[in-house]
Amino acid sequence: MKIFLSNQGNLRNFKSFVESLDLSDPDKFIISTHDKWVTVHPANLVVAAALAIQAGKENTEIIGNVPETGRYLDRMGLYELTKTPSPFVYHKKEEAGRFVPIKIIKTSEDQSRFITDMIPLLHLSEENAIVVKYIIGELVRNVLEHSFTRNGAIVAAQYYKKTNRVSIGICDTGIGIWKSMNTYWHPKNDIDAIKLALTPGITGTTRREGGTSENAGAGLFFIKSIAKITRNYFVIYSGSAKYTLLKYKKRIKGLPRLYADPNRDPHSETNSMPSFHGTLVAVDLSLDETPEFNYLLSNIGDVYDKAIRERKRAKYRAPKFI
Repeated sequence: MKIFLSNQGNLRNFKSFVESLDLSDPDKFIISTHDKWVTVHPANLVVAAALAIQAGKENTEIIGNVPETGRYLDRMGLYELTKTPSPFVYHKKEEAGRFVPIKIIKTSEDQSRFITDMIPLLHLSEENAIVVKYIIGELVRNVLEHSFTRNGAIVAAQYYKKTNRVSIGICDTGIGIWKSMNTYWHPKNDIDAIKLALTPGITGTTRREGGTSENAGAGLFFIKSIAKITRNYFVIYSGSAKYTLLKYKKRIKGLPRLYADPNRDPHSETNSMPSFHGTLVAVDLSLDETPEFNYLLSNIGDVYDKAIRERKRAKYRAPKFI
């Protein structure tokens, strides 16, 4: 396997990053970088980390001329997952409130520690931080319960003070969304499976719409809704499919419509990516507490219920052919 970390590592360019992946020969993993400048989103980091863990430290190396900005890879913990010694010597700054380096989560205790580390990155009022913390915790819990991976969830996060934004990546090398959904919903392909996972009330644990008390099919819908409200990117990559939420047009005033059907959101999609045996969820979240942002977080339960009703109405309005 091979991965290239470029100088354009952001969610807007995530498609290019994935297209450059070489996932052949899973027993060996080589990481290379741009030779003058490296920019890495937590999404790129956790994919690299997940593949490194899958191949094993002794079979993973970072090659080539890694520029000085590559010390970020060291500070975030990527070098520790490879047999390549870090070439960087520098003063390590405090993590708290700035970033959460690559972490491997296999237990509920690991999950709790990650959420504790995330709290200082959420520069929000206490009420809003509680909601966002809960949603992120649900995303990690879903990995632990549904991915059936031996390697756990791989997570990383970064806060950007200049833009008051937090970026998060969560990755696993488990069964993928299609297999998770197939028992009850039988999606045609990977992109259909992703859209089912994004639909509120749909979960891979039951055919019942609305899910169960333990799995309501809400986490991905919630995090996508926050990304939409804050005009940021949100990405899911699983199997050969990638779904990217795009920014809605700025001229829209007030709360943008939150749809139950992910097809109705401005997005790009493809079902022809290098086939990844696992799932990546990544998001950028602006932390400016605008009226729209505050409304969504304070009424998130009502937004979910409304989305469920919208989906059911659309289902019953659909023509039935005998």
